[in-house]
Amino acid sequence: MLASGLSFVGVTGIVRYLGTDLPAAQSAFVRFGWGVVFLAPTLVPMLRGGLPGLYLPLHLGRGLVHVAAVVCWFYAMARIPVAEVTAIGYLNPVLLTLGTVVFFGERLSLRRVLAIGVALIGALIVLRPGLREVTDGHIAQICAAVFFAGSYLFAKRLSMVASAGQIVAMLSLVVTLALAPWALWVWVPMSLAQLAWLAVVAACATAGHYCMSRAFAAAPIAVSQPVVFLQLIWAALLGWAVFGEAVDLFVLIGGAVIVGSVSYITWAESRKRRRDLVPEVL
Repeated sequence: MLASGLSFVGVTGIVRYLGTDLPAAQSAFVRFGWGVVFLAPTLVPMLRGGLPGLYLPLHLGRGLVHVAAVVCWFYAMARIPVAEVTAIGYLNPVLLTLGTVVFFGERLSLRRVLAIGVALIGALIVLRPGLREVTDGHIAQICAAVFFAGSYLFAKRLSMVASAGQIVAMLSLVVTLALAPWALWVWVPMSLAQLAWLAVVAACATAGHYCMSRAFAAAPIAVSQPVVFLQLIWAALLGWAVFGEAVDLFVLIGGAVIVGSVSYITWAESRKRRRDLVPEVL
């Protein structure tokens, strides 16, 4: 999960650098098209062998949810500071927690309820509605967080029945096909430099998704997800050093509140699981 986070920071920096010259749907389509090229050695034999019927609906469902997520993310990334995109993205673990309760039958303990409430307060500190303008970029990133959480729930389910390579390869294929009509509708001419940068985005993102799929297969979401919080530090440094973005104290405080709430619940539930494994002495 640490390697996944580093990869996605690379994605964030490059997309911020490319700015608003390309429509979000076109940028996302080219990025995933490169992903299909990179993953062709995995995709071709997999498609020749066919997919069991149970897997295909899961791959299709994840791909469609992910399309909405990446378009919203590309739109937000070009319009609001890197650190704010990252901090708002920390809503993912909160939404994942709710999703695992609804779809995987996990118990919603009092600790989880309190952690969710504190995390939402952290999100309000980042956004500060009423004290500053909440732009369409902020709204797009909130929508992206919701859709990404849905995509990660599909990924968690797929990790039980498919390999990490298959999960990532099918994601790239389904998202590319789904984005194609939308991208062609808004297409604008692009330079070779833009095409090359989006290839680097695809390489970083593909590595990030692969590492994330391996992490989901190796450990519960509650264990793997908090590691991504290190991205806030890297994102803030990237925005300051490369793009001249001021380090917003409220963004750091809000991100820290979310980090603390989810990290606490992860630690507390880990302790409880260890206690439950200790045999009772009669």
